[in-house]
Amino acid sequence: MKRIFYIHIYIILGLFYSCPVFSQDNLVQCEDTCAHVHGIDLSHYQGEVFWEVIGNNTKMAYVYLKATEGGDRIDHMYEQNIDLAHKYGLKVGSYHFFRPKTDLSKQLANFKTQCRPSQQDLIPMIDIEVKQGMSTEAFRDSVAKFLVMVEKAYHQKPLVYTGTNFYNKYLVGVLDDYKLMIAQYSKNEPILADDKDYMLWQYTGKGYIDGIKGYVDKSRFMGRHSLRELKYQRR
Repeated sequence: MKRIFYIHIYIILGLFYSCPVFSQDNLVQCEDTCAHVHGIDLSHYQGEVFWEVIGNNTKMAYVYLKATEGGDRIDHMYEQNIDLAHKYGLKVGSYHFFRPKTDLSKQLANFKTQCRPSQQDLIPMIDIEVKQGMSTEAFRDSVAKFLVMVEKAYHQKPLVYTGTNFYNKYLVGVLDDYKLMIAQYSKNEPILADDKDYMLWQYTGKGYIDGIKGYVDKSRFMGRHSLRELKYQRR
């Protein structure tokens, strides 16, 4: 009898570990314990995404998709992801990974080829997290100029994504007029050196969600901030 019991256990475990796993429901994550509005951002690194499953997740209200990087890189999953994210009911925005040493006009042109106003629910986001060996003064000047160029192109200020430490070291005073998403992967909420208010906190880079195999970045709104503040204003 014992032998039969153990054989059954081995069979069950074998079936369990041979199945694809898209989430780990046993892990307690922020959206499981609070009432804030949550979302994700992703790129081609997540591979094939089951958007119909994500669309059924009522805790995930928005998604930012990587569109471009630098002057010529385009995320090859962007077109598919934005079409399917819309199809299954998510509010969608697009982001550009900023390369401060790359020609700013080329970067804007690259972003505009993918981030089309007619497809946007949320304001564009600029991902600023590398300095590329530039002097701090030159880097800050490059950031400031590019953000103005994006604002003129889309007729609204973009959202800016960066990390707590990176902001505190290089960006204090540069982003005073911009909405922020701050990345800090800890249980503690980010604290900026100038006490600037930020709209969103990306609290993990190793989140799990049904419909995505592997890790995904997750974020949530802070305080009384809400999704309507990120609404894309068509002109």
